Amino acid sequence: MSDVSTDSVVARKRLAPVIASIVGVVMLAFLWVLVSADPNTSSEADSPLLGQPAPAVSTTTLDGDNFVLSYRKGSWVILNFFNSTCVPCIAEHPELVAFAGRESQTSNPAELYTVINDDSDEAVRAFFAENGGDWQKVRDSDGAISVAFGVAQVPETWIVDPNGYVRLRVAGSITTGLLDEQLGLLKAQFGS
Repeated sequence: MSDVSTDSVVARKRLAPVIASIVGVVMLAFLWVLVSADPNTSSEADSPLLGQPAPAVSTTTLDGDNFVLSYRKGSWVILNFFNSTCVPCIAEHPELVAFAGRESQTSNPAELYTVINDDSDEAVRAFFAENGGDWQKVRDSDGAISVAFGVAQVPETWIVDPNGYVRLRVAGSITTGLLDEQLGLLKAQFGS
């Protein structure tokens, strides 16, 4: 019986380098695929909400006013999920300010709202006082709005059409001209 055990140990010792080599080759192939793959340069992100009615949102604004998303029907609505300590949120903020300024000059401006994600009222007020942005800030105190929209991490921006349907999700920072371009395409497709 000890000969069988010895043979088994010897066989395993011979097999171990072969298995290690195979694992090494698979790992190198996987690494090569990761390194050589083209990055996803699209800002748009898929979501099961796209083309569906927007989730019910009922909360208050930073100013204490009631905010009910369904009451915004008839307007294009942009919801930007934000935190005042989020580096990408801070980086995209000047583009949101510029977009809001351009949009206010149009005949049918979209309504921009910041959805406060896990942040204090004081920190958000201080951020906007220092960095501009005179649109409404919507509280998401219990995270229910973020959960309803499936927000993975901030910043994330959603566009809801005048009929209350979700039309676009942008995961990550807004880049220069992105909202203008996408909103223009959506207005052409679904009407302004």
